[in-house]
Amino acid sequence: MSEQYPCRCGFQDYAPHVARTIHLRLQAPGDLGKFRLPPGVRRRLTALLDRQDQGAALTAAERCEAEGLVELAEMLSLLKLRAAGMQTAVP
Repeated sequence: MSEQYPCRCGFQDYAPHVARTIHLRLQAPGDLGKFRLPPGVRRRLTALLDRQDQGAALTAAERCEAEGLVELAEMLSLLKLRAAGMQTAVP
């Protein structure tokens, strides 16, 4: 049985193994490739992941926060890749 824990972001019985897909259709600004995690958010994510890598146990809320920040970082990376692809596709 998988570990379940409440998530600060409002999901109850959050199960990390459950895949969720969201499809959005947005008009991307020309500088989309410049989007990055703000420095404070990046530092927080790095601190949480470093603690976890060092063997420290994160609280359920910290795990939820770290997972959300990782998802945000991944989404920004995908947006940057798509923006780069859109720029090369434009004649």
